[in-house]
Amino acid sequence: MNISDSAITTTADNSGGIQTTGGGTTNASNLTVETSGSSSAAIRSDRGGGTVNIDGGTYTTNGYNSPAVYSTAAITVANATLTANNSEALVIEGQNSITLTDCDVYGNMSDDMGTSSDENVHNVMIYQSMSGDADVGTSSFSMTGGSLTSNNGDMFYVTNTYAIIYLSGVTLVNYDIDGYLMKISGNSASCGWGTAGANGANVEFTADGQTLEGDIIVDTISTLTMTLTGGSDFTGTINIVDNEEGGTAVENNAVITVDEGCSWTLTGDCTITSLTNNGTINFNGYTITLADGTVLS
Repeated sequence: MNISDSAITTTADNSGGIQTTGGGTTNASNLTVETSGSSSAAIRSDRGGGTVNIDGGTYTTNGYNSPAVYSTAAITVANATLTANNSEALVIEGQNSITLTDCDVYGNMSDDMGTSSDENVHNVMIYQSMSGDADVGTSSFSMTGGSLTSNNGDMFYVTNTYAIIYLSGVTLVNYDIDGYLMKISGNSASCGWGTAGANGANVEFTADGQTLEGDIIVDTISTLTMTLTGGSDFTGTINIVDNEEGGTAVENNAVITVDEGCSWTLTGDCTITSLTNNGTINFNGYTITLADGTVLS
């Protein structure tokens, strides 16, 4: 399907703006899309996935459980404004992807009206629901340029999946002072997302020419491999925390690399597995404790 220079407005629940499923392909340019119902993503896909290519336009949702983009497909968006007024901004499920270039993205998830609000409040969620709508596998999120703004909750929440996250030159803004930059953890399985105590996440995160601010937590059944490269600057903490369901801990929970020309400025004490530092660590009087007991200061 090819569509351009058009307006799409929906009002009922379960009424997305544009939807791709069953292996189809959608090419869209310069659309104005607005949805008002619950479970009505502006750009969405469903079982069987497909390919979505979007250039320009504005995509706005007003309902709960209605991200601007819900991906069970390969979705690429450039030069667009994506706004979710009562939902997280973006969701990727399973072996699928969202790739954004020069987009402005806004999310404002409700504390109590979303189906996953009891589990976590967030701006970008990457997960595997186990519903059969998306194959189990590696999720991919890539964003270059533009802005990503969260009005409530954690900026990124990753659970029950393997994920690759790449950020380059993105302006990140989180208006929730209690929200994490990134939470990588298992979940209670109350929504069916895997088995409690064994549904952590594995994340490869690359910040390339990126400014980051905020705290990152990784629970003991999850892993983070994080690389600062291309002159990136990170201000915040990284800590390993116990899995809330008492799951068996795995190794290499937080493996951090700071490349030459990059910096990490601590805002509190940190606990990580290991650190490869070829850049600058500004300790600010705080410490980094490694898995082998070494304390850096």
